[in-house]
Amino acid sequence: MNIRKLGNSGLEVSALGFGCMGLSFAKAPSKDEAIKLLRLAFEYGYTFFDTAQAYGDNEELLGGALASLRKEVVIATKFGFKEGNTILGMDSRPENIRSAAEASLRRLKTDYIDLFYQHRVDPNVPIEDVAGTVKDLIREGKVKHFGLSEAGTETIRKAHGVQTVTALQSEYSMFFREPEKEIISTLEELGIGFVAFSPLGKGFLTGTINADTEFDKTDARNMSPRFSKENREANQALVDLVVSIAKDINATPAQIALAWLLAQKPWIVPIPGTTKLHRLQENIGGTNIFLSDNDLNKINAALTTIKILGDRYPAHIQTKIGK
Repeated sequence: MNIRKLGNSGLEVSALGFGCMGLSFAKAPSKDEAIKLLRLAFEYGYTFFDTAQAYGDNEELLGGALASLRKEVVIATKFGFKEGNTILGMDSRPENIRSAAEASLRRLKTDYIDLFYQHRVDPNVPIEDVAGTVKDLIREGKVKHFGLSEAGTETIRKAHGVQTVTALQSEYSMFFREPEKEIISTLEELGIGFVAFSPLGKGFLTGTINADTEFDKTDARNMSPRFSKENREANQALVDLVVSIAKDINATPAQIALAWLLAQKPWIVPIPGTTKLHRLQENIGGTNIFLSDNDLNKINAALTTIKILGDRYPAHIQTKIGK
């Protein structure tokens, strides 16, 4: 797999990262199956693995799977919730950042974290204090790079003024293009990389979901307004577009969605997650698809005519993550 640099930081990662959250929730594979999948991902070229303190046993799982490969991979994890529990709310006080870092180091079986993100902006703690604390951890050698997740432009600039921000992680795909309004131009100006989560629209862009799809009762998409039956039906035009393009160039819809993202900027790195080997292999295929300027213009022109309906999260969660 090709290598990309996250902005001006010099941090090199595989063109696709592995979003590991799904290996610890809902219909997760067994521990042995998850470890096997992670090691196969490395063999296929993945060097960038994304986890978080808030993802259950995910850090322990990743640490165990990649311990023998530690110097050959880039591990990103996140802090910012009380006791690592999203239900308890945010906590980015300096003392909590430090304790979270120490706990993550233990669980990941490592003595340094490559990329340490603030999981969500904490309105009760000045971002300058957050950046300053991570700066100290970098000086101590416990962290290599600082990142933010779902932060707005003002927060990014303030943090970057204290400690260089290597990457912003936020949702970005054909299904959610909000970052195109302000975020991407700000990152380009400041030399910050962009790590795109949910690059396949939480599965919507794979072409396997429609208005008649019944989700398992444990599936988080049941809570998302964007995935209501009515909105899936309304948003089907986007899926039809991606499926049509995929047929034209003998690819899958998922591969087109990833290729489109990769074509936006050379410092954008999508991190699709999966629990299945064939999906892992399919996603890698997206890195080998070249979309010409004509292809991209055609896609983008079509996208401007499609209005996506439904918020990403329920209202009570939407207010927590902010901008």
